Amino acid sequence: MFRLTSLLYAIVGTTLAGIGVVVAVSLNLYDFQSIIVAAVIGALLALPVSWLVARKLQSL
Repeated sequence: MFRLTSLLYAIVGTTLAGIGVVVAVSLNLYDFQSIIVAAVIGALLALPVSWLVARKLQSL
C-alpha cells in the first residue's frame, strides 16, 4: 500500500499545493512567505488524503 500511496501523493500533493498557492494569490497575499506556507500546507494535507484514497482503492 505504501507504493500506491507514494504514487498518489505525487499527483495529490502537487494538486493541493497548487490549490494552496492559488488561494493565497486570490487573497492578495503576494509575499514569498505566504505563498510558501500555502504550498507547504497543501503538501502536508496531501499525505493523509493520499493514504485515504489508497486505502479505498485497495478495498475495491
